[in-house]
Amino acid sequence: MIKRFIIAILLLGLVGGGIVGFNLFRAKMIGQFFATMKPAPVPVSVTEVTAAPWTPGLEAIGTATAAQGVDLAAEAAGIVREIRFQANDQVEKGQLLVQIDDRTERANLASAEAARDLAETSLTRARELRDRGVSATTTLDQAEAAAIDARSTVAKLQAALETKQLTAPFAGTIGIPQIDQGQYVTAGTLYATLQDRSHMRVDFTLSEQQAGLVAPGQPVIVTSEVGDLSLNGAVTGIEPKIDANSRLVTIRAEVPNADDRLTPGQFLRVRVVLPEEDGIIALPQTVVSSNLYGDSVFVVREETPEGGEPTLIAKQVFVKLGRHSDALIEITDGLKAGDKVVNAGQNRLSSGATVTIDNSLAPVAATN
Repeated sequence: MIKRFIIAILLLGLVGGGIVGFNLFRAKMIGQFFATMKPAPVPVSVTEVTAAPWTPGLEAIGTATAAQGVDLAAEAAGIVREIRFQANDQVEKGQLLVQIDDRTERANLASAEAARDLAETSLTRARELRDRGVSATTTLDQAEAAAIDARSTVAKLQAALETKQLTAPFAGTIGIPQIDQGQYVTAGTLYATLQDRSHMRVDFTLSEQQAGLVAPGQPVIVTSEVGDLSLNGAVTGIEPKIDANSRLVTIRAEVPNADDRLTPGQFLRVRVVLPEEDGIIALPQTVVSSNLYGDSVFVVREETPEGGEPTLIAKQVFVKLGRHSDALIEITDGLKAGDKVVNAGQNRLSSGATVTIDNSLAPVAATN
């Protein structure tokens, strides 16, 4: 009985030892397999580095204003008798917009004109009598003074009458009426806004260093926030002082608005176009990766191991960045013409990885 028990224990030990040995052998072989297995090449798209002309620019945020724009106000108090415009009408310079009750002024003017005519007649008679020598000089002086006073009264009443007729100071688009017919208004009451939108001003700010690169007449490109509008214009003015609080300089540009697509107060992106430069290396911003160690790109280079075949290897190269221009960024150091920079697939790469080039993966903006 004891002999059989010992044999069973020995057999169980042999089976258990065999299983453990097999598992150790399998783990070792699997480790050796993965250690010696070469990973499959990663397909990537590349952009070949070339030194090309570069058009730098300064980016800013601006606000559109009308070339001419005012809030129209009544010049004199009175009852509104007539409103001769509707919202968004195109009005001409000098066009009558609002008529204030002027019956009293017209009556006073008629009386003053009659007094003026009488004074002119008296002046003419006094001159004739003086020429005949039958009138004193003082009589002529009094007649001349009376005529001047009468003329002044007429001019003053004509000016008062004109304040009752509210006209457009320039041509443009008028806004929503802010008064009603029959309403009593006082001097200074706003009755509409008038905007000349044929040309628009765009005001924006730049830093002190950037403003030094800008001069009147330089071209600018303005685009709307959603990018559905792009207009070309030019710098027309630069503020001669720096804001003490923001340390920024205000700059004004003017752009045509023939299609009436810009609106006063609209938010715009502004790009001041600087002179073109030659021999600049610029790449899409998406090819550059940034981390705590700096900015880098992956460059594909061909390497031939000893006794092997040429292989494409991706190397991480640290670069120095320069200016931005739309979707491009200037590379000032780290690359040279002819380098092949990965523009798609770099998220799967590590330095030294084997790659294959497949430019069908390239983003549209990155293809050369």
